[in-house]
Amino acid sequence: MATDYDTPRTADIEDASEQSLEALKARRADAAADLGDDVDPFETELGLPGADLSGEELNVRVLPRQADEFTCTQCYLVHHRSQLVDERRMICRDCAA
Repeated sequence: MATDYDTPRTADIEDASEQSLEALKARRADAAADLGDDVDPFETELGLPGADLSGEELNVRVLPRQADEFTCTQCYLVHHRSQLVDERRMICRDCAA
């Protein structure tokens, strides 16, 4: 069925003007109350930004630089030798670009 979008929408305007101010306030209060009640089950599993992590300890094993790696003199990151662009200046592919 075709819809004529150019026709005036008088039914919506009449319904809105007939509603009382108290009914609109009550509907708004009900909608605001519904926003905070639901708890997403994924939020309890995920670490959210701003969470208190002061009691957590991070254990990471740090390996020394391997024979096939180098440290870039520009960004100070350790890269594989395949990323080496300038062997004299020891610059990685990202910093050379």
